[in-house]
Amino acid sequence: MTRPSLNDLTAFVAVATHRSFRRAADELGTAPSTLSHAMRGLEDRLGVRLLNRTTRSVSPTEAGLELLSRLQTALTSLDEALDAVASFRGNVAGTVRINAPRVAAAILVRDVLPRVAERFPDVTVDVVIEGRLIDIVSGSFDAGVRLAGSIPKDMIAVPLAIRIQFVCVASPAYLDRVGEPETPEDLQHHRCIGHRLPSGKLYRWEFERAGQELTVNASGPVILDDEDLMVEAAVQGLGIAYVANWVADAAIADGRLRRVLSAWMHEPERVAVYYPGHRAVPPALRAFLDVVRDARQMK
Repeated sequence: MTRPSLNDLTAFVAVATHRSFRRAADELGTAPSTLSHAMRGLEDRLGVRLLNRTTRSVSPTEAGLELLSRLQTALTSLDEALDAVASFRGNVAGTVRINAPRVAAAILVRDVLPRVAERFPDVTVDVVIEGRLIDIVSGSFDAGVRLAGSIPKDMIAVPLAIRIQFVCVASPAYLDRVGEPETPEDLQHHRCIGHRLPSGKLYRWEFERAGQELTVNASGPVILDDEDLMVEAAVQGLGIAYVANWVADAAIADGRLRRVLSAWMHEPERVAVYYPGHRAVPPALRAFLDVVRDARQMK
């Protein structure tokens, strides 16, 4: 048996992970027909079918899944070996493109980017603000940042030090005038500051207590798509806002806002950087991830 090339094995991992010749071709910068031909050649050399193909989909066979699992581990070890050699060339340099929502980007600016600038002055971090959960591979991003629970299963996640908890907040003047809600159902008698999602839909406020989960269609005089503006609207007495605690912490600390319905809020959620596990990790991205890991350990 002729040993397959590293390029063919890397291509197989991309196809098997994306389950699409088109998406894998976009990532690798080649044509889907070229990838399909390469995969048939790989199967012929190995003497086993690796992929099930239909006119609309492609999926790994049992043998393909076994090969995929082993190759992902092997390619990760290869990346680490190459990075170790790269250190002999001098300082790590390059650009890391990160896709993140505004709140997560603010966390990076505060907790991660200063350390990157200090340790790796030749690394540039290009952060693109994006509220929608996109395919970071087809978008030509090295990594993304999202709530850990929303990260695709085929990605490798590296948790940030901080956790985010969503809170309901209102100004003392508003609460003195209208009263404080005791349960989520009480919000129907309050003015709520709406949150429009990137999809255009209004966010339904989520609550949980003792295993009981509730969602509320909050309504009121203002709808915004930026959490900083939602906090400012609440400070101005326009109603109750449902935002990430990190955005509202300063206003809560200085008394401009008060928390309400605290007993009904979900537990804090982990935020993580994520990246594809089936392709080489550039030295600049690995340096960025090292800072993320070190920052978590220092907390």
